[in-house]
Amino acid sequence: MSGHSKWATTKHKKAITDSRRAKAFAKLIKNIEVAAKMGGADLSGNPTLVDAIQKAKKTSVPNDNIDRAVKRGAGLSGESVDYMNIMYEGYAANGVAIMIECLTDNKNRAAAEVRTTMSRNGGTMADPGSVAYNFHRKGIVVVPHTENVTEDDVLMAVLDAGAEEVVDEGETFDVFCEPGDLVATRTALQDAGIDYDSADAAFVPSLKVEVDVETARKVFRLIDALEDLDDVQNIYSNYDITPEVQAELQADEE
Repeated sequence: MSGHSKWATTKHKKAITDSRRAKAFAKLIKNIEVAAKMGGADLSGNPTLVDAIQKAKKTSVPNDNIDRAVKRGAGLSGESVDYMNIMYEGYAANGVAIMIECLTDNKNRAAAEVRTTMSRNGGTMADPGSVAYNFHRKGIVVVPHTENVTEDDVLMAVLDAGAEEVVDEGETFDVFCEPGDLVATRTALQDAGIDYDSADAAFVPSLKVEVDVETARKVFRLIDALEDLDDVQNIYSNYDITPEVQAELQADEE
């Protein structure tokens, strides 16, 4: 789930099951395969692959699975990998914008499953471009909170690497930059001895929509259903929730 709601992240972590873990592993493996296909298996010359592997390791994907994915993607195992990247646009409850990024080997299957899931969970599909105009692509490096690292430490480390801002999200510091500055930004953090959880290019909304608790429940129910689809890789949305709504949602989980 992408959209930079730490509540959603926590919610999904709490609700994780074996089936969800297997799906998460499969999606991370796809990322590795695509990165290896695009840039080769040599980590020193393929920063996208480095980030894909790091993200998989942080999620406890076994090293054997990672190694096989690299070889498969780079064509070193005799297997072929051929995925298409497709973006679908739509709306959840009360006009909340949704962008659904798929990585698939079957465009027709992906389209049918996304459309069915949207209609069954209160969502509606939108024409290409009608939602995307409200989002812009940014590089985001997620740095976990630790006792020894402050917001100023992160800011000082990335200031000369092209970073635009550092946002304290409670459990993490999110470092925003242009996608082209992503490698330089995460390298600057490494050089400063600061660990990071992930470094990705993502779609960030220009304008967020504050939602009440009922709308939030409907939006998360739709996102949950979409995330269960094998072809769905990332979901971006422009919802915004207040601490009060977050507290009510958290009570639902207890």
